[in-house]
Amino acid sequence: MKRFGGTIFIIIMLLLLYTPILVLAVYSFTTSANIGTIHGFSMDNYVTLFTKAELRSMIIGTVLLAVGSAVIATILGTIGAVGAYYSKKISAGAIGAMNQIPVVNADVVTGFSICILLIVVCGMNKESFVPLVIGHVVLSAPFVYLSVVPKLKQMDSSLYEAALDLGASPAYALFKVVLPQIVPGIVSGFALAITLSLDDYFIATYTKPATFDTISTYVVNATKGSQTETKTALWALSTVIFLIVIIVVVIMNIAGRNGDKNKENAHPQKVRRQRLEKGAAK
Repeated sequence: MKRFGGTIFIIIMLLLLYTPILVLAVYSFTTSANIGTIHGFSMDNYVTLFTKAELRSMIIGTVLLAVGSAVIATILGTIGAVGAYYSKKISAGAIGAMNQIPVVNADVVTGFSICILLIVVCGMNKESFVPLVIGHVVLSAPFVYLSVVPKLKQMDSSLYEAALDLGASPAYALFKVVLPQIVPGIVSGFALAITLSLDDYFIATYTKPATFDTISTYVVNATKGSQTETKTALWALSTVIFLIVIIVVVIMNIAGRNGDKNKENAHPQKVRRQRLEKGAAK
């Protein structure tokens, strides 16, 4: 009964999560102007999405912003995680505590404070993209930090010191010994940073130039207007984003499983011993 109840609960949660997205995907292939009635199959929404200059420039700008800010956030978050890991306990605790503030802080507060600091106090040009990029880096870097730290804790802490004892320079030991061990965490943090940038609305609203729109700000403004063609094209955009996310998740899972298999093939005795130890502990 417990297994049956757990299965039913999981099915209900999956339906609540994915049914609205699937409904939106179905309507993106119709000529319907509003959700409620289906008038017929059509690819017009996807044609509009990829041919309308306004939509195309908005998508390209959003993707460039997401990738650029994610690269900067990944570099800063990884440096912070490695620095905290090899710092003393008090310093590491302070860094971890400061990293938590942007995570739990409301996005609207972050966006408004960056707007006041850079544009009002520092007098930066309102049409500059610098506040927008900084805002997205501030939003994403703490999550990169949180993605990298667990991988550092799983790593053998003596590897770095062993590399130094064998004559490697600190930089060589970092790039050739430490970073390869935490690549999965870095990749996960980078993907999460892109997702956060694509999803952000409040920070972009306060820091973006007036002539620039991200997907989130464009969607909010479009839903307030009366352009039916644009609204329905956004249904197609939502479907495309959802499919891309599914493909990326599947690829990452397959790559992770292949990596685990390669480790097992490379060190079968060590893996077998670890499994025996886990079984004995249970």
